[in-house]
Amino acid sequence: ITSVDRMKTSAPCPCGADLPYAACCGRFLDGVLRPETAEALMRSRYVAHVLDRADYLLRTWHPATRPATIDREGELVRWLGLKVVRVAAGGSEDARGIVEFVARYKIAGRAHRLHEISRFVWEDGQWFYWDAVKE
Repeated sequence: ITSVDRMKTSAPCPCGADLPYAACCGRFLDGVLRPETAEALMRSRYVAHVLDRADYLLRTWHPATRPATIDREGELVRWLGLKVVRVAAGGSEDARGIVEFVARYKIAGRAHRLHEISRFVWEDGQWFYWDAVKE
């Protein structure tokens, strides 16, 4: 399902929230709204991976740490699910936030887990992904 197809349906958001895509992460990926919290940004970035939206990943990556491009090297990744483990700060009154999560995915039929602690910064009226530590 493409991002446009998902927006036209009431399919659940891939981030795992109990909302349809259009009312959840779709409003950030396909709309003009910006995530209000570090966790919302992390969830929408996960969905950007699911939908192969490198444009959104780059747009929400802080310019100081952002790569010039995102090269998938032809990998066909099938994302299976997201579990948020811990959130530290990252709210409306914070300048920084941390979100620990586990994302499950498959490449060529082989299952993998990405356990990551992502750091986010609030700057110029929006949250940006800064960097991550993989567990």
